[in-house]
Amino acid sequence: MFKILCSLRRSLCLFAKSEPKTPASCISRIWFGPLPKDSTWIKPGRLHYLESDVEKQVDIIKTIDGVVVLLYNKSREKLIFVRQFRGAVYQGIYSAGSSAMAEGEANLEKCPPEMGVTLELCGGAVDKDMSLKEIAKEEVLEECGYEVPTESLQHVFDYRSGIGTSSAAMTLYYCEVCDDQKVSEGGGVDMENIQVLELSVEESRKLVQTGATTNGGPSCLLGLLWFFLYKDPKAAT
Repeated sequence: MFKILCSLRRSLCLFAKSEPKTPASCISRIWFGPLPKDSTWIKPGRLHYLESDVEKQVDIIKTIDGVVVLLYNKSREKLIFVRQFRGAVYQGIYSAGSSAMAEGEANLEKCPPEMGVTLELCGGAVDKDMSLKEIAKEEVLEECGYEVPTESLQHVFDYRSGIGTSSAAMTLYYCEVCDDQKVSEGGGVDMENIQVLELSVEESRKLVQTGATTNGGPSCLLGLLWFFLYKDPKAAT
């Protein structure tokens, strides 16, 4: 646990130098409770199947599919990320080493909210009657403040976010933007509290170096590795 916290704090210090464009959230209390039966986002269940005449079963969680966008600002030659508090990440670190779900009030002195802050690519859930590109375009505007045409979104690949208890379909896009396309500060909508950060290519490369620690999920790592392989300006020279 100590190593994880140290790694995350070093990462947060690095990102803080990049001057987020939106104010940070201020979380003063965290507590854990049971999953309501009418949850919009996840549905638990059990799948049964026969394999070689042997009946087997696995507990699963149905989650919503998503889109992710790797944004590169050509005007400043920087990659664009978002930071936000993720309850699932906080719970995972808070309950590390235990198979039981955390309950009751969280000890914020021992486990500060910063533990659940992630560095991610722009993205969102596929929860609207729109094409994947239209949803991606909307997320770029809402979270990062850039107005982009759907034709500028380059499809990179599709993959699964997990293969154990849950498995949502994810679609990754790449999009280049410039300062002229910036129409707002972003930051999310409704109750979202999202910080927009820009990192240079060299700063971003540190996120995928051997031994690096990141808590933004596989989308960020996959997107960056693809960028450095196919789009990195230095790699092309």
